[in-house]
Amino acid sequence: MLVAGLLATFVPVVGHVGAGLIGGFVAGYVAGGGLFSGFWHGLLAGSMSGVVVTLLLATFGGLVGLAGGPLGSLLGGAGVFVVGLFLTLLFAVDSALAGAIGGVLGD
Repeated sequence: MLVAGLLATFVPVVGHVGAGLIGGFVAGYVAGGGLFSGFWHGLLAGSMSGVVVTLLLATFGGLVGLAGGPLGSLLGGAGVFVVGLFLTLLFAVDSALAGAIGGVLGD
C-alpha cells in the first residue's frame, strides 16, 4: 500500500483513492475475521501508509524550501505536512471501508 501511495502522488485524487481501496481491501481480506476486523485492519493500513507518505513528502518539501532559507524550509515542510494530514484521512476512510468488505469476503 505504501508503494501504491507513493505512485499515486503523481495522480493526486484518483490515485490515492485507488491505492487506499486496493490496500484496505487486501488488508481486510488477509486479516479476515469479519466486518469489524476487516474495517480495523483496513483503517490501520490506510493510516500507516498515509503517515509515511506525509512524512516523506514533508521532508522533501522542507528540503526544496531550503532555497528560500530557513523560513522557506519551515513553511514548505509545514504546508506539505498539512496537505499530508488530509491525505492520511483520505487514505484511512476509504481503506477502512474497503477493509470491511475484504474482511467479510475473507471469511
